[in-house]
Amino acid sequence: MADHSSSDHKDSGARTGGLLPATGLLAELGASIPLVAAPMAGGPSSPALVLAAAEAGGLGFLAGGYKKPDQLAGQITEVRAGVAAFGVNLFGVNLFAPNPVPIDTDAFTEYAQALRELAATYDINLQDVEALEDDDDWEDKVDMLVDDPVPVVSFTFGLPPAEAVRRLQKAGSLVIQTVTSPGEAEQAAALGVDGLVVQSYKAGGHSGTLTPATPVAQIPLTDLLTRVRSKVELPLWAAGGVSTPDAVRDALSHGAEAVVVGSVLLRSPESGASTPYKEALADEDRTETVVTTAFSGRPARALRNRFTDRFHPLAPGGYPALHHLTSPIRKAAAAAGDPETINIWAGTGYRDATEEPAADILRRLAGAR
Repeated sequence: MADHSSSDHKDSGARTGGLLPATGLLAELGASIPLVAAPMAGGPSSPALVLAAAEAGGLGFLAGGYKKPDQLAGQITEVRAGVAAFGVNLFGVNLFAPNPVPIDTDAFTEYAQALRELAATYDINLQDVEALEDDDDWEDKVDMLVDDPVPVVSFTFGLPPAEAVRRLQKAGSLVIQTVTSPGEAEQAAALGVDGLVVQSYKAGGHSGTLTPATPVAQIPLTDLLTRVRSKVELPLWAAGGVSTPDAVRDALSHGAEAVVVGSVLLRSPESGASTPYKEALADEDRTETVVTTAFSGRPARALRNRFTDRFHPLAPGGYPALHHLTSPIRKAAAAAGDPETINIWAGTGYRDATEEPAADILRRLAGAR
């Protein structure tokens, strides 16, 4: 795979009306700008957001995590028809690769007891609840994507089996793996993937780390890109805390051929984030993000609220058991408009999120005035 340097972006900017041009994998897919709308599971990455990314000339991802295969298939059908209207086949699907975080029965029971009073305020009974462990319908989703291929499939949380990578590539999909360190990048490269999303510690929502029990090193994204590039030659897409045009250019100048953004899109009309989620992101009194296992049992960056203040110190690691335990509480809180009990996933650049249309945000990040 050829190395697509930052000079590609500089030299051809004038040919795209002043916008940074897509290069490498994105250009091959038909994108015109080097921006990717991140997969944000749990609702934010709606089909409308994916289509807005395509409208802007970038790539958007459907988040396959937490969805049943038939639900994901329906969204793929909707998006495929929508991008065709723009004359492209430009979208991707992200899956959670199985990498469970075990939890012992006593730790799970103790945390469930700590949550019981809060759950009761929403008429949720956690008495005698048992830990639910599953693989998010992993095999069924991979089979579906092999049978009905999409342009790009990406993985996070864990490494897929090499056989799954080969099957998807044979079906015609590019395969991208999320990594958070040079060592993870080398492991992913050994699987034969087509490219890497290099995610820094500033990313909102779940860290893609392969070792969730170990804190992710606080390495600036540009330094992380340089370190990963020294180990692998694969195309790199930069992610984590990027929310301004200058930050996009900085990432591109340090070896990334594209930039993945998420939190900056969360307040857009196309985002499927709940109303209390969007309002919390705009709340000037909320000034701090925290990395916590309190919601899902995996480390994830969220805006601080009463839930994180109360339960972060008590939460064990344990994914997906804690996700399933707290999910009914969070859904009920969102329906009740309660921002103090929901997971307000947010990267460090969340202050730059606006209510602009998502396509306008992406074009602005690509240099539109």
